[in-house]
Amino acid sequence: MMHYFTEDASTETVNGRMGDGINPRLAEVMACLVNHLHAFTKEIHLTQTEWDLAVEFLTKTGQICSQERQEFILLSDVLGLSMLVDAINNRRPSGATENTVLGPFHVSDAPVRSMGDDICLDGKGESCLFEGKVLDNHGGPIEGACVDVWSDNADGFYDVQQPGIQPKWNNRGRFFTGKDGRYSFRGIKPTAYPIPNDGPVGKLLAQLGRHPYRPAHMHFLVTAPGFQKLVTHTFVGDDFYIESDAVFGVKKTLIAPYERVMDDSTLWRSPFDFVLTPA
Repeated sequence: MMHYFTEDASTETVNGRMGDGINPRLAEVMACLVNHLHAFTKEIHLTQTEWDLAVEFLTKTGQICSQERQEFILLSDVLGLSMLVDAINNRRPSGATENTVLGPFHVSDAPVRSMGDDICLDGKGESCLFEGKVLDNHGGPIEGACVDVWSDNADGFYDVQQPGIQPKWNNRGRFFTGKDGRYSFRGIKPTAYPIPNDGPVGKLLAQLGRHPYRPAHMHFLVTAPGFQKLVTHTFVGDDFYIESDAVFGVKKTLIAPYERVMDDSTLWRSPFDFVLTPA
């Protein structure tokens, strides 16, 4: 039976054109996408001018993408889609440390450092001792866990954003736990910084009355044999942007204490334990 396109039967007509024998998951995803996209268009009564603006926005978003910049991922981030995908794919039992987005500034194979080493190489910022344990879901220490860490510098930039200005591997390092499961290193108390806001996504945020800032945080990627990979941050709880993260990455359980200590080697201490989930 032939089906011609009408407003009322739009989804049935489009989805009915899919061929036989195609990938079942592709068919499921595309049918659902068409259903929701057409329902949205009908509900909002999308105008031709608005459709033109949407196409122009997506075109400019693609044009600004490069090997160093992925504006579509940034768009996904500010719409909360990245965090939703992360949450769906990283559901964990109560008590396990929660996941959050990896972000664009992770660099593989950071230098392996000794426990207690200082990862701040540019001498900027307020020194902070980060320490704690990597534990299983019964509270036992995990030996041989890799704690991969990275953060911005005191000016709010990662080393890869300022090659030749910041030392390579500034505020980065990997640490391997011993039998006690402990990790410790010195870095700086992180600072808030804006996501790239000079492109289409930044203009969209401005139109929506939203700021582009991420609250201060330290990145952690924790891996251990027999356990799920943990990608997470710890956040500075009194940061001005803690409740309005531009990419929705903050979770209440990831807000870490930052205690003023003012001893000979550091101004701050941030203790935090990570609880991994069995693979």
